[in-house]
This record gives sequence, structure tokens and C-alpha cells, in this order.
Amino acid sequence: MATITAADVNKLRTITGAGMMDCKKALVESDGDFDLAIENLRKKGQKVAANRSDRESTEGAAIAVVNADKTVGVVITLNCETDFVGMNENFVKLATDLANQALNFETKEAFLASDFNGITVADKLIEQTGVIGEKIEIRSFEKLEGAFIGSYIHSGNKIATLVSLSANIAGADDVARNVSMQAAAMAPIALNEAGVDSATIAKEIEIAKDVLRQEGKPEAMLDSIAKGKMTRFFKDNTLVNQDYIKDGKMSVATYVQSLDKNLIVTGFKRAALG
Repeated sequence: MATITAADVNKLRTITGAGMMDCKKALVESDGDFDLAIENLRKKGQKVAANRSDRESTEGAAIAVVNADKTVGVVITLNCETDFVGMNENFVKLATDLANQALNFETKEAFLASDFNGITVADKLIEQTGVIGEKIEIRSFEKLEGAFIGSYIHSGNKIATLVSLSANIAGADDVARNVSMQAAAMAPIALNEAGVDSATIAKEIEIAKDVLRQEGKPEAMLDSIAKGKMTRFFKDNTLVNQDYIKDGKMSVATYVQSLDKNLIVTGFKRAALG
């Protein structure tokens, strides 16, 4: 039987993040074999994950990161069960580390299968479920590419956004961040009118027509009036048409063009907890 020292326990705890007693027990059961002890702790995590698979993971951390040349960004949410865990410094650091790794992958599936300090991201989530005792998962994974990418993370890591601009010019950083803040605050459903799917448009027209009928408007006029109301819908719900939150006298598109008349917003991504 191997002698398990306090230094051994502390080393395993540093590697895995598991509790002191769990680490000591794992080392005793593995007769001091660190690799086997880590595997046993991961198995414990798998068991916890299975037991908590039906739990709601609506808390956590929403993180947006951008690469060094500001041409690629990714936004993820690392979800957990309680706000207490979601606000933990180590949890937020893990979410940020995972987001930086996610920059290298095109899909959530490829990201989850990638190596993260010797194990896959998916296995790391299982491991952390065992360590923390809560269901841990990557809920959102959104990637954005463009000539210039800006980002914003709302206070408390509840919402994270990315915005792409058509050119990397002086002042683009501030503009992209401000428009990212707009996307976080106003939750647009699309970039512009063209980005709103036909089913949503049809549904909104029908709702408008029902309201008009209740107001006693003639049936023959409903289509034209309802379509007119869609102008307001697009203004309220598409990013570039929304009133700019820092100056309601201009739209987001107008604000962006105040930096350069040819500058436009080319895309955005938004992820929120809940």
C-alpha cells in the first residue's frame, strides 16, 4: 500500500479541482497512481452528471472573445444550476479559457471533441460536474467572422455579444463595442429586414390583422395596414434599424455611418443565460 502524503493530495487537488477528501480517497483507492486517481474522479463526475441530467442549468457565464487581429470572435455560455457557482471566479475563468479555445473551431461539436489540457472539452465538463456538484454544459456556441469584430460582456456575465463591421478603420473599436452593447440591451432578432424569416413576418402580419379586426377596420384594408405596421416591427426588432440607445435621434445604421459613410454592420451574435 502506497503512502499518501498531504503533498500528494494537494497536487491532485490542484490538477483536478476536486475536494481534499475526494482526492485523498481517490489516491488511496488507486494506491497512489495519479493517472488512475484522476480517472476515478472523472468517473465520479460522470456519475454525478448522469444523476443531474434532468436538472435545469440556467445560470452560469456568457463570454465573448475576439482573436488578436479582430477578425474572428466567438460567444459561448457555460451553464450551471446556481448563480452562486456562475459568479465564482474560477468558474468564470474556466468559461473564458473555453471561449478562447472555441475560437479555433467552426462547430460546437468539434469544439467539444477538442483537447483541453489532456482531456476533451466534453470530458472536462463532466469532470467539473463531479467537482462542483452541479450540471455543467456549453449551451450556446456562436462564431462570427468579419473585417472587424467587436465584443461586449454585460455586467455579471449574463449576456455576451459580438458585432462585425465592414472595415477595420480608426474608431472601429469604439463603434463595434457600442453596437455590441446595443445588441445586448435590445435583443434584436435579426441584423436587418432581410434577416427576419418569412414565418415570423407572416405571424406578425396575422397578429396585426387580428388587432385591426378588433378595432373594426374593414377587411379589405387589413393587408395594406398590417404590412405598414411591419415597418415599425422592423425598426424595433432589427439591429441596424433600432434607435441607437445612446442617441434616440438616430438609428444604429446612422450612428455607424457617422464614423464613416461607407461603414456598415455586417453581422452580430448574442448569447444570454436563461
